[in-house]
Amino acid sequence: MQRAHLLGLGFMAPALLIVCLFFLAPVILTAVFSFTNMSSGTGISGGAYEVTEKTVRQLPERGFPQAKAEMLAQDVYRIDPAGLTALEAGYGKVLADEVGKSLSGKTFNGRRDLERALKKMTARPRSIREIKVAADLFKRSVLNTRYETEDAFVAAIADLDLKLDTSERTLLSKVAYTGWTWTTENYELIATLPSTLRAAANTLTYVGFTLAFNVGFGLFLALATFYLPGAQAATFRAIWILPRILPPVIYIMMWKWLTWDTGFISSFLSNFDVTPRNWMLHSDINAWVSIVLINGFVGASLGMILFSSALRAIPSSMLYASEVDGASRLQQIWYIILPQLRWPILFTTAYQTLSLLTSFDYIYLSTDGGPGSSTEVWALYTFHTALNNYGGALQYGLGAALALVLVVIGIAASLVYLRLFNFDKLVAKPRIEQ
Repeated sequence: MQRAHLLGLGFMAPALLIVCLFFLAPVILTAVFSFTNMSSGTGISGGAYEVTEKTVRQLPERGFPQAKAEMLAQDVYRIDPAGLTALEAGYGKVLADEVGKSLSGKTFNGRRDLERALKKMTARPRSIREIKVAADLFKRSVLNTRYETEDAFVAAIADLDLKLDTSERTLLSKVAYTGWTWTTENYELIATLPSTLRAAANTLTYVGFTLAFNVGFGLFLALATFYLPGAQAATFRAIWILPRILPPVIYIMMWKWLTWDTGFISSFLSNFDVTPRNWMLHSDINAWVSIVLINGFVGASLGMILFSSALRAIPSSMLYASEVDGASRLQQIWYIILPQLRWPILFTTAYQTLSLLTSFDYIYLSTDGGPGSSTEVWALYTFHTALNNYGGALQYGLGAALALVLVVIGIAASLVYLRLFNFDKLVAKPRIEQ
């Protein structure tokens, strides 16, 4: 390899490192996490083994014997050598020998039964509280007890003498495990949950209407200011670029001030006997109109800048020649300007599509997916699922699967745009150079 090539790779190294760290690595990790059931309940670094009331309810649904599942929920007290050793250490050898001689090997289904038996012992503790403490030394229940390793959990289950076979023991360990596991259930949920289907429909509505507004209105602004004198065009462009340069929080607060039931719109319409209302959240249609306009003005300002720059690159001689031939403004736009704006339109449309698919900040600040979930798009639904769930149970694995689906959709949309706008022809060498 030539030194020049090595030097080029050296200059490219920082860029390649940034691409790997901030693009490839997050995508790969998202793909990995999407095949887990990782959540705030399981944690991200593993878990323990614990039988809870929920576990007891789930076991019969998985094929575990109902009777054995009910025994897991009971407080079992067994007089065994381990308990007798603890009793001797706490209350003396005399009581331990008496209990071992009278009750060794017996099982009690509740502490009260064992307390009655202990009260019959001659060397028993004198206070009721001490008898209860002594009885707890023989408790062998696993309910709501956390075991850090599977071996410790299996050993505790064995002490219950449930006579589990290998398949039952394996199933119990699997259900009782509180950490994350590998699974494909996330993608099954995406395909079946009504909430994901609703989010997909909302996303299509959001991207479709907002994209049409962004590109169409941005192109209109660029063409309108193109034919204005320089000073007037610059003034109008500066005004229309304000939504993009304003901080999103301030921008949304202005919209809320306009649409609140005590805002400008309601105050103005009250002069015409119109009942004040929240014009942003009063109905689904109101919310969608607000969202499209909020995001539309921001996106249209970017389109206006790109299209205005592209218009300035068109040779003025072509426009002058068309005027000499008697072309009207509409004919200039249709036959001269728009054909030469194919590449800017492709870039703006593709960029805006990917931006709308993945961004949700303006929706989050304005409606937060409301009213109800009528404006909850896929990206916001992913955020709520993984990082800001209403119920407090964050589902990292399902959120990663939702995000990965969004990545695939974005790549597919880019390929469609490249095909639709004939990208190969756009980047081909001019004929004079071929």
